[in-house]
Amino acid sequence: MIIIKQAARLQEYLQQQAARGLVSGFVPTMGALHQGHLSLIAESRKHAGITVCSIFVNPTQFNDAKDFEKYPKTLEQDILLLEKGGTDILFLPSVDEMYPDGLTNLEHYELGYLETILEGKFRPGHFQGVCQVMYRLLTLVKPDLLFMGQKDYQQCMVVKRLLQLMGSKTKLIPSRTVRESSGLAMSSRNMRLSADQRGEAVEISTVLHFIKENLQNTPLPALKAAAVEKLQQAGFKVDYVETANADTLELVEEWDGKTPLVALIAAFLGDIRLIDNMILTG
Repeated sequence: MIIIKQAARLQEYLQQQAARGLVSGFVPTMGALHQGHLSLIAESRKHAGITVCSIFVNPTQFNDAKDFEKYPKTLEQDILLLEKGGTDILFLPSVDEMYPDGLTNLEHYELGYLETILEGKFRPGHFQGVCQVMYRLLTLVKPDLLFMGQKDYQQCMVVKRLLQLMGSKTKLIPSRTVRESSGLAMSSRNMRLSADQRGEAVEISTVLHFIKENLQNTPLPALKAAAVEKLQQAGFKVDYVETANADTLELVEEWDGKTPLVALIAAFLGDIRLIDNMILTG
């Protein structure tokens, strides 16, 4: 595995590989890697001739400075995991490398309603930060294929919108959420959970299954209210429990029995914010 820290060097190397006709796959991460990330690397290796992974904890997508400071950093372990996973290139830029003109007066992206609901509503500015870093990474890497996990369901849709705004030919391939044997969705933030909290955090996936199992016989508002109550009883502070069109992410309050649905949850366990989702239909 080649480790590259300079954007110019990365571009030079990837242009050489593109000239050889290799299909490129890209897995952007913020480090603190787990099996979910490695499954994306494995998917890229199936479909691409060269796999690029980036590790960059992007300051512009944290609307809470304390969350940025506490974000887990496990670089040495990450490098070992990526080497074992067969990654070809690790791009490891600094903040100055990614934002040479500084972190103020940054560009704005028209994301429409995606920025006003769910994560967009509860983390104002978050998706602008996601787009700012992803625009830079996509411009540098110019991947044929982009692999992202569906645990960040809304983020996948935001990046899809960004690709449209860029007029990019990169194909986004969302991959299924990888879960622990307990059902807990794998996340870098899980590293901050205590042993007891890990057991308690499973309640989110349990509640998602509850919504799915009762979808046919319970109105959505009542189902969501029951889900919120279950989470609160389990010790969570709930930001949202919502149901949305799985294709557009428009919120749905009344199901017609046909529209593809996804349920999405964000809730705090102590000071750790966890998100998860589940496709309810099909």
